[in-house]
Amino acid sequence: MSDTAARMRHNGAMTSATISGVRTTGIYCRADCTASPLARNVTLYPSSIAAEAHGFRPCLRCRPDRLPPFSADGETIVARGLRMISDGALDAYTEVDLAQRLATSERHLRRLFLSELGATPDFIARSRRAHFARRLLDETDLSMPVVAAAAGFRSVRQMNRMIIETFRFTPTVLRAKRGKNDRMAADGGLRLRLPFAGAPAFDSTLAYLASRAIPGVEAVDAGTYRRSVVMCGYPGVIEVAQGDASHLHVTVHLAALTSLIDAVARIRRIAGLDQPGDASELLKRDSMLRPLIARRPGLRVPGAWDPFEVAVRIIVGQQISVRGASTITGRIAQCFGEGVGGVGGWGLTHTFPSARRIAGVRVDQLRETGLTQSRAESVRAFARVYAEGKVPLDGSHTLEDLVGALTSLPGIGPWSAQMIAMRAASSVDAFPAGDLGLRKAAATLLQREDVPGAEELAERAEAWRPHRGVAAMYLWSSLAH
Repeated sequence: MSDTAARMRHNGAMTSATISGVRTTGIYCRADCTASPLARNVTLYPSSIAAEAHGFRPCLRCRPDRLPPFSADGETIVARGLRMISDGALDAYTEVDLAQRLATSERHLRRLFLSELGATPDFIARSRRAHFARRLLDETDLSMPVVAAAAGFRSVRQMNRMIIETFRFTPTVLRAKRGKNDRMAADGGLRLRLPFAGAPAFDSTLAYLASRAIPGVEAVDAGTYRRSVVMCGYPGVIEVAQGDASHLHVTVHLAALTSLIDAVARIRRIAGLDQPGDASELLKRDSMLRPLIARRPGLRVPGAWDPFEVAVRIIVGQQISVRGASTITGRIAQCFGEGVGGVGGWGLTHTFPSARRIAGVRVDQLRETGLTQSRAESVRAFARVYAEGKVPLDGSHTLEDLVGALTSLPGIGPWSAQMIAMRAASSVDAFPAGDLGLRKAAATLLQREDVPGAEELAERAEAWRPHRGVAAMYLWSSLAH
């Protein structure tokens, strides 16, 4: 293993598979590639990005570029930066902006990325766009200008330059090389594959989302998750369903495909596809969790298309039932969101209102949706600070800092803050230890008559770091049994 690979594993930037860089050919391959180069000519890298940064191009036989390159874990600057880049933080901003959001300097940020990953943040962002463009070349018949815009490039010329640098072929040649099964058939909307490593339990994610779906905004039916979205200022719909053993299938119905790469990143976040796949190995060490993992392997923490939307739903859901929270949040969308035409057959009628929209609504108007006075005030107060960028849910904050910022707001306690961090900010280490469901689950699994307190459960959960959120999903899932 290269020094870069060792540093990545030590610092928490995990990957789905070891990559072999063959120095004699300049090609990198997956571990299961049928090619058999001499061992003395091979250098191991932890990801496709690391191999590309060292000058290798992907093998056309095993297609290692189709695997997710990183599964960033932990609270380090690099891990948080990787998650932000995966969400498109450098599509419209610079390394200077990214460093500021991570509370560090550009120079230090680049030094950390080069030391731990062997590539700068900008290189990783450019590679992300190139790989997404390659998927569109393989799976669609979109024109080159549309592919460039969808992948976040400013021009076809910029896309051509990065594709040649990454793959050593022009976009036209790559499209000609695609296999007969690469192209996705479409009978309405644009269809794409979302690759993943491991085996995420997407059926469990669907069940979780179905029970919490916001009426008019989200719907789960026949193994498919659908929701209304706003992209480029226009409403649309996305659909996500299980595909084959290594992909989810996505269908997007959008008025424009500009920055489609960021929409796909959001969809990946909903399904938790970029979360660490090795959580189960750590959690299995706990005798209480081991049988749960054996029964339902691959649970992930469901993320959010819109962090503000999920945060509002969590605030609304304090001390009321799951169904009641969904009903009230649906009324908020109906009263203050934008109507969506043409998709009523799916039960999608509105998009969720923006933070700026809710911040401008009077408390008495919010109360008409069924909120209490204090809860309506909490929702509006949160909307105001979120709209002003004072409490970002973009992964730039550490879990401790984010929870501290959230609990400083009126009406948001530790439970809500941890839940918002878990689902809206995609922190897989967030853990609402005071949740009664988690404590009851622990009591049942430990065969105790008394329910453990929040402090006792939090103490046991220390051994589950940095995957406490995944452990919470397993405890909640046990309640259904």
